Amino acid sequence: MSFALVFAGQGTQHPAMLPWLRDDAIVQGMCARLDIEDWRAAAADPGWTERNANAQTLLTGLGLAAWHQIAADLPPPTAVAGYSVGEVAAFSAAGVYGAGTALDLAQVRAAAMDRGAGNAPGGLLAATVPSCRLIDEACRQTGVAVAIRNGQGAFVLGGPEASLLACEQALSAQGARCTRLRVGVASHTPWMREAAQDFERSLQQVPFDKPRLALFSNIADRIRSAEGAKQALAGQIAATVRWDDCMDNLHARKLRGVLEVGPGSALARLWNARYPDVPARSCDEFRSAAGVVKWVAGLA
Repeated sequence: MSFALVFAGQGTQHPAMLPWLRDDAIVQGMCARLDIEDWRAAAADPGWTERNANAQTLLTGLGLAAWHQIAADLPPPTAVAGYSVGEVAAFSAAGVYGAGTALDLAQVRAAAMDRGAGNAPGGLLAATVPSCRLIDEACRQTGVAVAIRNGQGAFVLGGPEASLLACEQALSAQGARCTRLRVGVASHTPWMREAAQDFERSLQQVPFDKPRLALFSNIADRIRSAEGAKQALAGQIAATVRWDDCMDNLHARKLRGVLEVGPGSALARLWNARYPDVPARSCDEFRSAAGVVKWVAGLA
C-alpha cells in the first residue's frame, strides 16, 4: 500500500481526542515535561491548551505516540509531512530524530515563539476568500502577512492586532469569511523572525539524521539532509506555511490514501477537497487503533 502520514497542528486539540490512545512511554514522557499526571484532565481547561508551551508539547507527544502505537502493524509510509508544529513530530516519524528529542524540541520551539511574541505581539486570522487577489490587496493595505496557504481560497493571516482588525473588516466587506484564532502569536510571519533565529541556534546543538522516508517541509519542499531539516524546521516559524504545495508534493507520490495523525480532521478535509480521488482520514475519527490499521490496510 502507498500512503502518506500527515501530522496536525494547533487549534483543534480537545480532551477526548484520540480515544484509543494508550499511556505509553511517549505519553508518559510528554506528561513529565508538562508536569501533569492526566493529559486529558489538563486538556479540559481551554486556557491550558491554548498556551504555546502546553499545546506544542501536547500535540507532538500525542501525535508520535499515536503513530508508534499503530506503526508496527503497518508498512512504512510513502511520505511524511507536518502542518506547522506538526513538523516536529513529522521529522521524528521520518527518522530525523527520536521521540524524546521531538518532545524537547517542541518545548524549545514554544519558548522561542513566546519570547518572540513578547517583543512583537500579534495574532492570526483565518480567512476564506472568493478571490485570492483579495488577500494580496489586504496584505498591501493593512500590513498583515500570509501565515498559511491552505488552498481552495483558504488562508491564515498574521500580524499586529490593529492590522488584523483592519484586515478582517476589509475582507469581510468583500464577502470573505473570517475567524480570529485564539492565539497570541503571529506564527509563520516576519514578526517571528527573531524566534526563528533563536530556535535555529538551539538546533545547532541537536544531532539530526538524514530522513529515512520521503519528508516534505512547509517551506522547503523535500528534505534530503540533516542540515536541510534544521534550516526548514527553524525557518517555518517566520515563513509562510505552503500547505497547498505540501499537499501537491505528497500527491505526486501516487498515493492510495492519506492518514492524518492528531486531533480533529482539518487536514483530511483539506486533502479530500483538493484530491477527492485519493481518500484521507484522521486517526481521531476512529474508536480503536485496530480501526485505523484496518482502514490503512484497505488502501492496498
